[in-house]
This record gives sequence, C-alpha cells and structure tokens, in this order.
Amino acid sequence: MAEVKKNILTPAGLKALEDELQELKVVKRKEVAQKIKEAREQGDLSENAEYDAAKDEQRDMEARIEEIEQILKNAEVIDEKFKKGVISLGCEVLLEDISLGQEVKYHIVGSTEADILQNKISNEAPIGRALLGAKIGDVVQVEGINQVNEFRVIDVQRK
Repeated sequence: MAEVKKNILTPAGLKALEDELQELKVVKRKEVAQKIKEAREQGDLSENAEYDAAKDEQRDMEARIEEIEQILKNAEVIDEKFKKGVISLGCEVLLEDISLGQEVKYHIVGSTEADILQNKISNEAPIGRALLGAKIGDVVQVEGINQVNEFRVIDVQRK
C-alpha cells in the first residue's frame, strides 16, 4: 500500500482548520439546508436557479469538509525545538533580497498551509527548502527559472 503523505501543520494552522471544520459542520450545513428547503418550497425544481445554486453550494461545502477531515487525519503538528536564530518550520524570517535590495518577510509552513498572498511559504518550495537550517547572517541561494536569487537572513522569530 502506498505511504500516506503527512500534512505538516503549525499549531496555528491546525487550529484554523479545526475552527473552519467546526464552522462548516455546525453553522454552514444548517444555512445551506435552509436555502435548499426554501428553494424547494418555490415549486418546480427543474427551472429553479436558487435550488441549483443551493445544491452546488452544498456539494462544494461537503467536498471542503471531506478535504479538511482528510488533512486532519494525516496531520503532523510541528513541535520542533526552536534554536534561536536558526530557520525551521513555523518560523517567520526577515530576508534581504540582495538583487533587489529589498526586505521580504516569510512564514515557513507546511505545504497545506502555504499561501503566498499571506507570505506563508511551504517548506517544500525551493525558497523554503533553501532557508531551512540557515542562520542569521547567512546568504542563501535559491535557483529560480532563469537565475539564482540570493537572500541574506536578517532575523528569525518563532511564530
């Protein structure tokens, strides 16, 4: 049997998923069920856009519930001992992008929590992999598509 991939989560990421699951099961299910009930009461279901929309919403919500339950079933919460100044999972890092001369801040998380729009990068992404184990003052090289980017580690905090 194939080995199941563990979903690496920070404690905050675990709590966020548990909270979302609770919200979906307790609140959203009732709301969608009510929408379906109200749409049914309008009569002919074959031409009822509200009914179709409510059923689509229900399908999407149930798929998300199943997805979260699967993530939590295979979750591994990081509980690494934080060594001051060394980048590990769960750390927030302040970097200097040497080529641009700008500072960037990233939070290193597991792939399940990764969200570049919130500056949460996966430990599996090229920059995440390169940063793990680096220390304040280190220059880390990250191979991009057409170039190698260099980042200097300015600060590391446990988030």
